[in-house]
Amino acid sequence: MSAASAIAARVRTGGPKGDGPKIVEHIAGWILVMVLAMLVTRLGLL
Repeated sequence: MSAASAIAARVRTGGPKGDGPKIVEHIAGWILVMVLAMLVTRLGLL
């Protein structure tokens, strides 16, 4: 194995993994939506 192929095998792209807790991401997304809605309402932008 050359040095270049060893580095290429180790480098990750930073994309999402196939596994993981989907429910946590779902809940975090809805919390972000709620916080944004409260901020928009408080600032009178709606």
